[in-house]
Amino acid sequence: MQDAKVGAVLVTGGAGFLGAHLTASLLKDPEFRTVIIVVLDDLSGGFPDNVPVSERVHFHQGSVCDHVLIEKLFQKYRFEFVYHLAAYAAEGLSHFIRRFNYTNNLIGSINIINASVRYKARHLVFTSSIAVYGSGQVPLLESTQPQPEDPYGISKYAVELDLKAAHEQFGLNYTVFRPHNVYGELQNIGDRYRNVVGIFMNRLLQHQALPVFGDGLQQRAFSYVGDLMAPMLRAPFIDAANGGVFNIGSTTPTTVLDLAIAVCHEFQIAPDIQFLPARNEVKLAWADHSLCDDVFGPQQETTLTEGLHRMAQWVRSIGPRASKSFDDIEISEGLPASWTER
Repeated sequence: MQDAKVGAVLVTGGAGFLGAHLTASLLKDPEFRTVIIVVLDDLSGGFPDNVPVSERVHFHQGSVCDHVLIEKLFQKYRFEFVYHLAAYAAEGLSHFIRRFNYTNNLIGSINIINASVRYKARHLVFTSSIAVYGSGQVPLLESTQPQPEDPYGISKYAVELDLKAAHEQFGLNYTVFRPHNVYGELQNIGDRYRNVVGIFMNRLLQHQALPVFGDGLQQRAFSYVGDLMAPMLRAPFIDAANGGVFNIGSTTPTTVLDLAIAVCHEFQIAPDIQFLPARNEVKLAWADHSLCDDVFGPQQETTLTEGLHRMAQWVRSIGPRASKSFDDIEISEGLPASWTER
């Protein structure tokens, strides 16, 4: 660890699932023990209660798309480190909300990058996604040529390319993490379009069947949120992480059908699966994490059974949440019928 004082830190999306966990981890980390942590979130998917209560945490409600607000925040706090986690991460839905997707996930990110360059931020940590890979061979490697197949993955890869260009042109230091299928406490279980673990648990609380697209044999490696924190926190302080792109998360693939059964087992409920028409999605998606282990050291991996148990305890404590429909669908052709139900 360094003895030099660390300046203010910005966490975008800090009232959301991943951002709230990162903010809480920053508060506990010795490297950031005296730091002001600014949380920026528009609350479109997050909740004010997710933001840790501390005199060192300053919450601002607003969007990364608001470049005037971004300018004011950077001017006021002169952020030394930026953790950019804000995004609307709904891969399947992104086909039908293309303008919204690119505005929030690409243009919003460019606003953050521009300000980081102008105000000389020391390091920017960006959460991308394994959606950038498309349907390449598994396990997915950082050396795999990205071929994203949905607008969400395209927007994430575009930001990665822009960060590289900003580094080469302006010297902006950055690290990219590509997490995948993250679940755990504080997840928005009321979002019907993303976060399948949360969807399953929310429906079980309401005694509803679990929706599975196609045959349920799609394979994903579900990653417990707590396992992602250490590398993300350390990235600005490790020389080998500068300019790097790292897969991060679980290494153990599970089918969506097996996930549904595991969630039912945790809740001690007999599985009731509702098979829906298959949608356009990558069939097999899990990643190799050797590069992350090489740079940050061997990573903790919580088993799916233990992670589901921890999340289920929290879910039981908050109860079910209403599933909201996305009201600004731009293209309705081919939209799954289950996503249009009220």
